[in-house]
Amino acid sequence: MTITGPQIIKAIVETLQMVSISLIVGALFGIPFGVLLVITKNGGIVKNKVIFSVLNNIINIVRSLPFIILLVAIVPFTRLIVGTSIGTKAAIVPLIVYIIPYIARLVENSLLEVNSGIIEAAEAMGATTIQIIWHFLLPEALGSLILTLTTATIGLIGATAMAGTVGGGGIGDVAISYGYQRFDTEVIVITVIILILFVQVIQSLGNRLARKARRH
Repeated sequence: MTITGPQIIKAIVETLQMVSISLIVGALFGIPFGVLLVITKNGGIVKNKVIFSVLNNIINIVRSLPFIILLVAIVPFTRLIVGTSIGTKAAIVPLIVYIIPYIARLVENSLLEVNSGIIEAAEAMGATTIQIIWHFLLPEALGSLILTLTTATIGLIGATAMAGTVGGGGIGDVAISYGYQRFDTEVIVITVIILILFVQVIQSLGNRLARKARRH
């Protein structure tokens, strides 16, 4: 075996850093964008064809790019933001760009599942747009939104693995540098097991939290 325990631990920490930072920043932008899509679409509570069309098209364009292509395409932007295009810090920039539209679309789908009667009742009570969003729309969709963020987290784990192909650090980098390039099957198996464990833990936690949210 050509890799040590501390190297694997370091790779796990790098993966967790990439996923957590990208998810937090992605959610801060993606959730509002998803809400904006729902309320400005045709039939939305503040219908605005221009805003919806622009945002919808931007999301479609970014989501149409496979992550590995997006990673390479925005290298100049990544260098501008963090000063380098290699390493964990550099990988976070394309991960954020990748996950924002992904979360926005998932949030849109979750919010569209909310019974329109609830929104109509809120409007009848004289609730403002912000009140409808904060006190009716988001709480009603909370269980689905938790699963949305769970799916986004798992998607990010897969993306961090692809970031390893360009020296992005993390488990993917270990798999490429020590497993694939050195033909070390043992390293490949270890990295696959780690990634599977990550996904299983996150999905189980997401399912549990979603069930609790739906009960309340």
